[in-house]
Formats: sequence, structure tokens, C-alpha cells
Amino acid sequence: MSKQRTAVGAKIRSMRESKGLSQEEIAERSGLSVEQVTSIEDDEFLPSLGPLIKIARALGVRLGTFLDDNDELGPVVCRREVQEASSSISFSNDSTEARQNMIYHSLARQKAGRHMEPFVIDIKPDEVQQFKLSAHEGEEFIYVLEGTIEIAYGKTVYELNQGDSIFYDSIVKHHVHGAPGKSAKILAVVYIPI
Repeated sequence: MSKQRTAVGAKIRSMRESKGLSQEEIAERSGLSVEQVTSIEDDEFLPSLGPLIKIARALGVRLGTFLDDNDELGPVVCRREVQEASSSISFSNDSTEARQNMIYHSLARQKAGRHMEPFVIDIKPDEVQQFKLSAHEGEEFIYVLEGTIEIAYGKTVYELNQGDSIFYDSIVKHHVHGAPGKSAKILAVVYIPI
């Protein structure tokens, strides 16, 4: 079964248009450039979660709104076989080229009204370590399931191996990426206050 990519950009465009906002207004409210907003809406380039969080705030919605499939009020169980066959989102590493090296598998798309976003993230090897640190409100927890990752947090870089974890305030500029040339798989939980 082939995996579908979640069309985040189409949802963003639809929400923006339903609120009667222009791309210029979203760019101004989010601090992004109009080119970035256009690229994201066209599903050409998803640089990282940071810009999506800024757009969600500019639209007055939760980040999860871009990923939601249903509106389940009770508990949501995500079985492995469903997770592996479900939609995913690919991000580049905030590099100048749109290399898609991070594949996010949402673990709670059906849960309505959530404030946490749990993901399993596959990180593909990437020799080029060009990225920009970003910050947003909230907290993040990362547990390394396989491989080795690096987390640039402020002026410090942390290397985490299988079984290691980190919990941090995401208001500090940060970036998560694989160690040079290495693939990894992580569990990440992002909390974003509304």
C-alpha cells in the first residue's frame, strides 16, 4: 500500500480564503515572507514545523487542524499497520533546496481539540547540514527510536543516540536533524499552547 502525502498547503489555503485573508496578510501576521506562504500553500516546500506553527497562529487555529482527518472526542488508538499506511508529511531541513529528509507520521490526527502533536519521524541521511534554527511557543519531547540525531538548541548541539531523549522549551531557537550522513527514527511530541 503506498503512502499518501497530507496536502497541508491546500488546507492552509482553504482556511485562509474562508477567513477572507490574503497571503500578504498571513505573511505579515506570521513573520514569514509572501514567497514562503505561497510555497507552503502550493505544497512545494515545507521547511519545518516552525513556519506551520506561525501560520496556524496567524489563522487562529491549532497546528493539528492542518493534519486532522476526523473529530474524535474520545481516546484515539493508532495501530502500527494503520500508522505505516497512513498519510505523512515530508519536510526539508530548512535548507535552500527543498530536499525532503524528514517524514512525519502523525499519531493523533483523529483526536479533536488536542494541544499535543505526537509524531514518529523518519529522518533520511543528509550530508549537507544547512539549516536555520527556529523558535515557537511550547515544549517538545524527543525520544530516539533508531539511529543518531543532533539537536541544535541555542548555542549548544546535543547528540542523541538510540534510547536517549530530550525535553526542551521550544521558545529557544532550535533545530532537529540527523547526524551527518545518518538516518534515524524518533518519537516527537510537540505541545503548543493556544
